[in-house]
Amino acid sequence: MRIAIFIVSLVTAAFAEPQHIVVLGWPKLPEGHVLGLCAGVGVDAQNRVFVFHRSGRKWSNPFPQEAISLPTVSVIDGASGRLLATWGQNLFIMPHGLTVDHEGNLWLTDVGLHQVFKFTPEGKLLLTLGEVGVPGKDHAHFNLPTDVAVLRDSSFYVSDGYKNTRVMKFSAEGQFEFEWGSKGKGNGEFNLPHGIAVDGQGRVIVCDRENERLQLFDAKGGFLEAWKGPQIGKPYGVGMGPSGHVFVIDGGSPSLKHELRGKAVELDSQGKVIDTFGSFGSGPGQFQLGHDIAVGPDGAVYVAEGTGARVQKFVRRK
Repeated sequence: MRIAIFIVSLVTAAFAEPQHIVVLGWPKLPEGHVLGLCAGVGVDAQNRVFVFHRSGRKWSNPFPQEAISLPTVSVIDGASGRLLATWGQNLFIMPHGLTVDHEGNLWLTDVGLHQVFKFTPEGKLLLTLGEVGVPGKDHAHFNLPTDVAVLRDSSFYVSDGYKNTRVMKFSAEGQFEFEWGSKGKGNGEFNLPHGIAVDGQGRVIVCDRENERLQLFDAKGGFLEAWKGPQIGKPYGVGMGPSGHVFVIDGGSPSLKHELRGKAVELDSQGKVIDTFGSFGSGPGQFQLGHDIAVGPDGAVYVAEGTGARVQKFVRRK
């Protein structure tokens, strides 16, 4: 019965006027500054927006062997949209996830290197997990890891997504603690865990992308519930708002009509849809493969686009 009620609430929300609107002219990047596919986005307590991008590099099989020579991390002032700094040149093969933790450090995943990194906001390397360029499924290796979620004690979860379809838990020092998940459609199983976040209740929220659902777990990986429906769609990225609401970017299912693909979704802590905004397309406020989502301390929402190769800012309608 709960699932039926939930789906009805999703359909109802689809016809409401969006509560978030795009901020036109944001960001204000210098001429010639190349973002390319924007894979990850996060915001720190100083309202600095960090974008992890591929600087023109395209996904290929196999991945290139050489690192991207251009900067792959752009730091943007959330209020003005002005570019503050760049770094990350000659470090990454295929940028993917970006998470800003409570201390302001950045956690980056590279699916080409099969590694997870912790950096200062200025780009100083603090921690590396995984063996460079070597995929694996043991406790010391990843296989195309996608994202990181960090707890207040600095321990963290990694969604080891494309191949191993698992979530791994590590101590603050990077020591493996436990893991859960395998390939499948059942509770606690995944078909590409793509984004991950931890809410204020300590629940681990995983974007089970190809199963088109969010799965919620307790801190030890115990399955709690799944949220799915037409408005959640195919969740690529998930972020927490300051109010405790959950924000999801739906990358869009190819099986749907264009007008039903790709939007951002705001849910309350019980999974009820509060708002949906954006649509498929290349115009302002539209998305071409939304890939990640983050919420600033002031409640502004930022969406990183894949094919659209940009980052957009949304604010709540007054």
